[in-house]
Amino acid sequence: MSLFIDPEIFVTFPGVILGVIVARDLDNQGNPEDVPRLAELLRAEEERVRTELAGATLSEHPRITPWREAYRKFGVTPKRATSSIENLLRRVLRGEEMRPINQLVDLYNVVSLRHLLPVGGEDLARIEGDVRLGFAGANEPPVTLLGEAEARPPHPGEVIYRDALGTLCRRWNWKEAIRTKLTAETTGAFLVLEALPPAGKEDVERALADLVALVSRFCGGRVEADLLDASHPELRWD
Repeated sequence: MSLFIDPEIFVTFPGVILGVIVARDLDNQGNPEDVPRLAELLRAEEERVRTELAGATLSEHPRITPWREAYRKFGVTPKRATSSIENLLRRVLRGEEMRPINQLVDLYNVVSLRHLLPVGGEDLARIEGDVRLGFAGANEPPVTLLGEAEARPPHPGEVIYRDALGTLCRRWNWKEAIRTKLTAETTGAFLVLEALPPAGKEDVERALADLVALVSRFCGGRVEADLLDASHPELRWD
């Protein structure tokens, strides 16, 4: 199994970097003693964001603007959809608290807020074949996304993650498919951090190290990590 970035992605979005974690033998059920600690981490990052971004124009932030520009390049305006990091920040700045979902999702939300990068993940047991980040074709199968009742195909030309069965995440990091979502029963997962310039390699490395440490601390298991970019566009695992 592998995660592969199509060469066309680097042509349209030069400088894109992915930080990838592959984790196995995880305990995502959650130790009751860890529940308050994980909630504390989320509340701390939410409060930091509210303090540091108070009065800021979010659409002009250097970690948000590149994603807005990327979405426009594949035909999506901010009125129709925004990146996962912009969506997360807007919810926090409205005063929302991130509700607990499961250990892995809560942890990647902590890291996403802390480093202002989009982060997502999929259940390895629900993946079929290799995973590709690329542009959607004209005949992609319909996919049911989290929070949606009906399956719809991605639009041709939008950036998607897909496996042998179909789309895992639409509009790069907008919404994930129900089929491969992380659950409390997940024991194997791949997690992806995404960066567009001006965010660079060092930013991703810091966020990746942070997420590795948190997953190891709260979920145990075997965790490995790597960076993908134009010079190293594929990660393989057994």
